Amino acid sequence: MKGPLRQLEGFLWGLGEGLFLFLQAVSWCRAVPRNLDKIIVHLLEFGNATLPIASLMAVFIGGVLALQTGSRLAQFGLEGAIGGIVGLSMVKELGPVMTALLVVGRVGSAIAAEVGAMNVYEEIDALKTLNIDPVRYLVMPRLVASVIAVPALCMYVNVIGLVGGAFVSAVNPKIGVSARLFRLNFQEVVRGADILDSLIKSVVFAVAIAVTCCYVGLKTTGGPEEIGRAVTRAVVLSFMFIFVLNYLITRSLM
Repeated sequence: MKGPLRQLEGFLWGLGEGLFLFLQAVSWCRAVPRNLDKIIVHLLEFGNATLPIASLMAVFIGGVLALQTGSRLAQFGLEGAIGGIVGLSMVKELGPVMTALLVVGRVGSAIAAEVGAMNVYEEIDALKTLNIDPVRYLVMPRLVASVIAVPALCMYVNVIGLVGGAFVSAVNPKIGVSARLFRLNFQEVVRGADILDSLIKSVVFAVAIAVTCCYVGLKTTGGPEEIGRAVTRAVVLSFMFIFVLNYLITRSLM
């Protein structure tokens, strides 16, 4: 029992340290005006790394949703409801979750590798020697950029997913729902509160991704081989937090 208990203790200790790192980064948000250049650079990294693959992912997710649900609904003469079903699926669940997973794989892993390499090669110690707080210099800009970029990407994924769903619904003869009927049913079913839920999820996921990947990077020690392990650890932990937080947020917003 000592092994599992030690692992649980280590996990809870790391959770507390991650929360403290988040609070430190939030306290440094007062320095955002002086760090706009770094934040903009990280925002561009989020966009360049994820926008093309996000577009491809979203259009095919929306298309598959329409293909799977539309053909079943058509068997019962309910194909007109496809816009609302695809819309709710994208906005409330698939949009924020898939966007967060994509950001972890494309950007979060790079954050963990970059910060971890800086720690391994003692660049963070050099920052401290120059009286530069690593949290202000490394964590806060990435956190702010993540909180801005991930919700924006989530809304983009939602829109592209709906476009893909509407296109498949219109061109597939088994469904035969026009883009206009798809849009009208979407507007009838999906409310502003559903879009707000999507934004809330994406903001929480953005915080979890930035804090987790920065924390793992800051804790990386040893040689270059540890950087690869840190990236794997950051990605796995981020995935775990996204799934757990998704359930908790969904349950609290019901």
